[in-house]
Amino acid sequence: MMKRFFIVFLSVIISLWFLTPVFFIVLASLTPSSDYYNPSRIFPSSLTLEHLYKLFVTLGGGKATLVSVQVALISIGISFLLGLPAGYALTRYVFPGKNIIRLSMLMTRSIPLIVVAVPLVVLYMRFNLADTTLGVALAHASMILPFVVLITSSVFSGISVEYEEAGMVFGLSRFQAFIRITLPLALPGLAASAIFAFIMSWNEVFASSILTLTNRTLPAHILNTAMASPDYFKFAAGTIMAVPAMIFIFFIRKYLVSMWGITLK
Repeated sequence: MMKRFFIVFLSVIISLWFLTPVFFIVLASLTPSSDYYNPSRIFPSSLTLEHLYKLFVTLGGGKATLVSVQVALISIGISFLLGLPAGYALTRYVFPGKNIIRLSMLMTRSIPLIVVAVPLVVLYMRFNLADTTLGVALAHASMILPFVVLITSSVFSGISVEYEEAGMVFGLSRFQAFIRITLPLALPGLAASAIFAFIMSWNEVFASSILTLTNRTLPAHILNTAMASPDYFKFAAGTIMAVPAMIFIFFIRKYLVSMWGITLK
């Protein structure tokens, strides 16, 4: 009984530790400016959507949100198109240097983007990719791809190869066994990894800031506009950035373990 009480109590404390700042960020974004700057008030007398409306409409946050969604979807498509076969190969085939390849993919994340910022901008300008949605999506895909490869490799490792071998005994090719047997079993983990990739793209700010001027993603747009605005606009921007990611995590929470191939066995 005491053990259960301690677990529940600890869970509540941890939840409050993470959710309290989010609550006050959302509350500040909905607070009227007259109440926000009133030192005698802790909680507002009323709530308003004015700051969120101005951020979306007046400051152009709506367009930036659409650009962010487009960039995230394109980057997910590119990273899965390349990462899915790579993750499958790392799981199902034995070849020299396989572990070195895994480590080298992780090493790419240790290089700060600012180090390659200037050459990247020059390269984009030569190929007419600067200030384009595709250009930002390619940059995001390059950052997401190592995680997609490692996560999909982990997902496929949780599925027994005997299922594919049984399918091939009954006349399926390796590709057909993958499409008809392995892929359906891996879909929950792959869906969770896609949402994980979406959140990575959604929160990325530096690449869009240096590669675009007019087609900025939402984080880059917020960095350029809302940060020079009053504080309640900053909290409104924080709400817009945090809430979608929290909603995505809420819906995929039961797949977060299977994303690493643990519950698929």
